[in-house]
Amino acid sequence: MSNAAPVPAAPPVQPVIVGGDIGAYSLARAFHEAYGVRSIVISRLRGWHVDRSAIIENVSCPDPFDPAQLAPVLAQVAAAHSGAPVMLLGSADATVKAIIAVRDTMGALPGGWTAPYVGMDAFRAGTEKQNFTALCERLGVDHPATRVVDLAQEVDPDLEVPFTYPVIAKPAEVSEWKKADFAGKSKVHTVASRAELLDLLRRIREAGYRESIIVQDRVPGDDQAMRILTCYCDADSRVRFASYGRTLLEEHSPGAIGNPAAIITAVDPDVVDQAQRLVRELGWTGYANFDLKYDHRDGRTKFFELNPRLGRSNYYVTAGGHNPVTWYVREHLGEGLGAAGEILQEQQEALYTVVPVALVRRYTTLPDAKEQLRRVVAARRVRNPLLYPGVEKDPRRWATIAAAMLNYVRKFHRYYRPEDFR
Repeated sequence: MSNAAPVPAAPPVQPVIVGGDIGAYSLARAFHEAYGVRSIVISRLRGWHVDRSAIIENVSCPDPFDPAQLAPVLAQVAAAHSGAPVMLLGSADATVKAIIAVRDTMGALPGGWTAPYVGMDAFRAGTEKQNFTALCERLGVDHPATRVVDLAQEVDPDLEVPFTYPVIAKPAEVSEWKKADFAGKSKVHTVASRAELLDLLRRIREAGYRESIIVQDRVPGDDQAMRILTCYCDADSRVRFASYGRTLLEEHSPGAIGNPAAIITAVDPDVVDQAQRLVRELGWTGYANFDLKYDHRDGRTKFFELNPRLGRSNYYVTAGGHNPVTWYVREHLGEGLGAAGEILQEQQEALYTVVPVALVRRYTTLPDAKEQLRRVVAARRVRNPLLYPGVEKDPRRWATIAAAMLNYVRKFHRYYRPEDFR
């Protein structure tokens, strides 16, 4: 697959992306590959993923998670840029939530801009983890056994969970979680005992978090058991496109734990069928990104959560041969999606990675996963969104990427012990 980007006579879209992480860069690259356009990226800091990029114009916002601060920055961007219609996207749940608030609650989305997201009610119904768990139970969708603990109330000293330790504890409301600060805070906590769980819940509450905590049965297995599914839903909440993947490696440093670092594309129609039930019930439109894990105890793949956007690792979709942003442009700014037919879910087997391939090889131990990895590496179907030769030419950017690759090796050595997850 060529890295050369087609350059149309007139750009059909101006992407504006809120967020400065690798997900934002991956979105910008997808737009550049498809349409030859540069993206405007709005972020609090000029992070290294987007810094010195030839395909990005960076705009600062003091707090892009705050709709009141995001709205005037969007207005400034609209005043400074005219021409192609604007597609406004967020690279994280919190930025998508802010965009929805600017569009619907404040009514401050600049004229002619498209923000292809559901309303706030559907957003909360799908993304707040206690709601998602209840939805899975009602629809018979495979998911881990779960207990929801509401921290609006004092922690019950007699709290019990209906499954064995160790268990997983994670926030139901990610936006509020970002505001809490306490020693040992992580994106996801693995808890070894009831006493440890009670202590954790008390410390979280003392830090000011008053939303729910999701306590779940810990599905055994290391990173190689994780799965990912990205679905595009049309205006009638029908899945038109689905990209499934098997995670080989996730990040494990405390602030990034659970983010996929290496994915091999695959196909799983049964999982897509279950996702269709979920999005139809929610009335979902646009992208829905699901985190899943294969449970060898019963041979089922369990749904963990729904992310209301193209995920941080969205470039795995492009690696599989389908540029995901073209679905947005076709439906909202182009010729439309046409009549619904079979769900498009076939894709080439490819490896998406943001870490050195040698690191992926080191931690890929299951025989079937090792064989998949061998095949894609031998076929030279390996894609890292950060490596964009011929387009990204600043030597300082390449030096930063090289340093980041080395740092990944150090972080995995420090934080990841696969035997702890089996």
